[in-house]
Amino acid sequence: MYNRRNKFNPLWNSLVLGGVKNGNKYLGTVSMIGVNFKDNHVATGFGNHLAQPILRQEWHENLSFEDGVKLLEKCMRVLLYCDRSAVNKLQIAKITEEGVTIHQPYSLKTYWEFSTFENPAQGAIGSW
Repeated sequence: MYNRRNKFNPLWNSLVLGGVKNGNKYLGTVSMIGVNFKDNHVATGFGNHLAQPILRQEWHENLSFEDGVKLLEKCMRVLLYCDRSAVNKLQIAKITEEGVTIHQPYSLKTYWEFSTFENPAQGAIGSW
């Protein structure tokens, strides 16, 4: 990625990196042009705009794994509803000092029968 960035031909990827070593946790992100930071929670793409506010409000240090998965599913559901062409499948990975556990992919439960989803332009003044 560094070589491609320096040639002004970056790979169009944003990466999330995580790990635990000697009890020190790490979670960070790197953009396609090398902008990087670490935090307690990170997101890429559209998630920076829609999921990060939810994470900032609801994440806390003592969050259990199960509650963390519920929070992640809430964020992913918001992102899915804003982009109907997205796929509702996700896969969870848990990183601990003992290693990485990657769970089986599963489909997020969704509800598309909201009246706004069926006719989004209804009631919109000056709609296209």
